[in-house]
Amino acid sequence: MRRAYFLIPIVILVFLISCNPEKKNKDLRTVFNYNEMNGLTSLDPAAANNFENIWPVNQLFNGLVQMDDSLNVVPCIARTYSISEDGLKYTFILKPGVKFHDDVCFANGIGRNVTATDFVFSFERLYDSRVSSASSLMDNIGGDQNNKGFAAINDSVFEIRLKKPFSAFLSVLTMKFFSVIPREAIDHYKMDFRSHPVGTGPFVFKTWDEGTKLIMIKNNNYFERDKNNVRLPYLDAVTVSFIKDRETSFMELLNQKFDMLSGADAFNTNEVLDKDGNLRALYKKKFYLQKQTFLKTDYIGILIDEDVEIVRNSPLKLKAIRQAINYAFDRDKLVKYLRNNLGEAAHAGFIPKGLKSYNPDLVKGYHYNPDKVKELLAQAGFPDGKGLPEMTIHTTDNYKEQAEFIQSQLAENKIKVQISVEKPSILRQAVNNCDYNLFKKSWFSDYADEENFMSLFYSKNFAPKGVNFFHYKNPEFDKAFEEVLAEKNSAKKIELYQKMDRLIIEDAPVIPLYYDQVVRLVSHRIKGLGNNSMNLLNLKTVVKTPAER
Repeated sequence: MRRAYFLIPIVILVFLISCNPEKKNKDLRTVFNYNEMNGLTSLDPAAANNFENIWPVNQLFNGLVQMDDSLNVVPCIARTYSISEDGLKYTFILKPGVKFHDDVCFANGIGRNVTATDFVFSFERLYDSRVSSASSLMDNIGGDQNNKGFAAINDSVFEIRLKKPFSAFLSVLTMKFFSVIPREAIDHYKMDFRSHPVGTGPFVFKTWDEGTKLIMIKNNNYFERDKNNVRLPYLDAVTVSFIKDRETSFMELLNQKFDMLSGADAFNTNEVLDKDGNLRALYKKKFYLQKQTFLKTDYIGILIDEDVEIVRNSPLKLKAIRQAINYAFDRDKLVKYLRNNLGEAAHAGFIPKGLKSYNPDLVKGYHYNPDKVKELLAQAGFPDGKGLPEMTIHTTDNYKEQAEFIQSQLAENKIKVQISVEKPSILRQAVNNCDYNLFKKSWFSDYADEENFMSLFYSKNFAPKGVNFFHYKNPEFDKAFEEVLAEKNSAKKIELYQKMDRLIIEDAPVIPLYYDQVVRLVSHRIKGLGNNSMNLLNLKTVVKTPAER
């Protein structure tokens, strides 16, 4: 029965492609197939708040600008852009002839040209909390021309005004939230736009059988071309499956039903990779391994706000105890033995490897040091751990083994902790509500700028309204954070971010564990699959070679 549900969507796909006269003789081997274990909740870019949604949305939609694999912001629908001297006005000149996908929402079913007015509509929609999770990103947009702060000067010129300079704003605009959508599609599909998307991207939506299969086919009118002036994309179609069982999905990869599996959770790393994180010889003929620095820091957070009762009664209110915990376990062993060397031990600050300010020589984090632990425990009034109350690390089942490793090493250093394993939704809500003072979380970058990581420690971002789950407050940190937002000089920005990171290390409201990696198993038939530290899937330049017979 498991294989039966693959047949129906493939028959549909054959029909869809064969209906196009230009495709009748094309080989279906140009279909890229991947699996998404965690499912998909929406194809609306306004709801693109996780990788499961972002990946297909990236194939269907475009924005003003985009991020290349080197994390440079480059034009997309905007042909050029300029920023005013005061950093408050952004002007975008649109490329001519960019068309929306053909769809029944348009007159005669033919997609029309994109205009600046479409960006006005798309941006306005982000204020609607029923469909968007991006409203906070709009807080700094506002100017003199209108109350929203963005306007269509004419069909080809779109302007945005900010309330305050924000040096990371262009990077923010690469997020899929800011994709352009047509008003006609929302008028036609209304709230069902989530499952009937209409965009401008390299692939066109065809069908989504929720929980089973998503099919997108080539956009023959796509506006981007390669360096040889060949229209992108090269693939005929993309399919996404939603098999939750990793053993089943791995067998589909081995049987060439899938072209890629992504993420260390998507396969048995002990089976596929050796202890150095390299592909075992057994599998090298079937696929290759892509590894890339990931802008993601895994950490244990510490609530330090003494206005919260659980902190007033906890030894974690003492900086020396927080520092002692940071010194009391071996991050290198954790990465080597529990993650097959996927990622890198967090011996610098909270800012991960891959961003410009990352520099372990200038931002020195924590290493395993039992002598330092002993010194700090005595300094805090708990010599050899005597009288130190037991604490609890709250985590999810995925990280239980890591928590147990940390628990064991802390015990060797006279620090006792319990482990509470909870459902992700319960942990997330409790951390937001300041119910826990020691909790396992991770943070990955929404856009390629250090501001996204440092915003977690800005005092005006206290949870539950913001992302400062630690309730960390340091006036020196806040001053540097506010300075960097308006700073145009790249070198000065790096200095300010490193200063902030050093303050975090010193005050220790967080226990950085490791900087993660993007990990993908990819079929040898796939060429041109880019890899970047944002873990953004870009399929417009992928080529799939014929299967061996």
